[in-house]
Amino acid sequence: MEKILQTSLTPEHVKLGAKMAPFAGFNMPLQYHSVKEEVIAVRESVGVFDVSHMGEFFVSGPEAVKFVDYALTNDFANAAVGKAVYSPLCRENGTVIDDLIAYKLERERVLICVNASNIEKDFTWLKSISGDFNCKLENCSDDYSLLALQGPDSVAIITTLGVKLGDDFDYYSAREVSSPHGNLIVARTGYTGEDGFEIFGGHETIKVIWSELLKEGVSPCGLASRDVLRLEVAYPLYGHEISDDVTPLDAGLKWTVKAEKESFVGKEALSNYKPKFRLVKLSLEKGIPREGYPILNSEEEEIGTITSGTMSVTLGRGIGIGLVEKDKFPKNKEFKIKVRKNAFAAQYHAKAFVTGGHK
Repeated sequence: MEKILQTSLTPEHVKLGAKMAPFAGFNMPLQYHSVKEEVIAVRESVGVFDVSHMGEFFVSGPEAVKFVDYALTNDFANAAVGKAVYSPLCRENGTVIDDLIAYKLERERVLICVNASNIEKDFTWLKSISGDFNCKLENCSDDYSLLALQGPDSVAIITTLGVKLGDDFDYYSAREVSSPHGNLIVARTGYTGEDGFEIFGGHETIKVIWSELLKEGVSPCGLASRDVLRLEVAYPLYGHEISDDVTPLDAGLKWTVKAEKESFVGKEALSNYKPKFRLVKLSLEKGIPREGYPILNSEEEEIGTITSGTMSVTLGRGIGIGLVEKDKFPKNKEFKIKVRKNAFAAQYHAKAFVTGGHK
């Protein structure tokens, strides 16, 4: 039986009475209070998530940026120092290994943050394609804890930690900073659509910061509310909207594939690829779409599948995103979702269900 891992904060979650559950090999907090309370806290004030299960790789050396740019479909080479870039990581055939964020900390130093379930897979892949580059790749996942401080009050709260970020610290910026509690890497990123920060640090440092945030009245939030929040703003999740079976072009991520780049893994395959699927955002007046539920056209013919679904706290209705076969996408944009035995009319959304407040 595989051992369930703990984050440095697991004892704190247990002390707080969090409902715990295994996720990506870790014992993680699902919720502390109601999911509704936690979602509202993030949308209206501020919440904090322990996301220390995520993986951290560092790439250093003269060709660190060149290598990361080659590994990613998005443009990393032209990002300024101190910027973060979201990108899929693809195979030569264009299918998605993972999605990640790469942070250009210095001209020769890059942090890559990957999904917890893909740490070993991603590192093995990156190692296998790094041979031609003058850089060093290190898996430092065991050395870091990570907090996501999210919500409109997050700027005011982070200053109480003695962290000085300056006025030029825009959305998708990242930098190394010192704080009274220890050295940190702070990025203005997150998975909720709200303004906020992801705070990387040593385990003991992050334990102190967690405690300080709770003293400031920040709501601890679990993975259940995090999933509702990311779905409301229609962010994709690896293993759901993106997977080993699809390309970024199938999953609404064409904007992350910079075909004009001279070279990147999967360029040839993606340049010639005709997408099989189209990502759709649907909501229901009645019923909750769940992963695996069939998506139908107005004639009730099956044309796709819900990949993620939940009850939206913000909208008070069921929402779901899914993949529809591209050649079966209905021109009238009329959809139904089969919920058990019933087919309910679904509203098509051209944009995200909720507009987040990130800067």
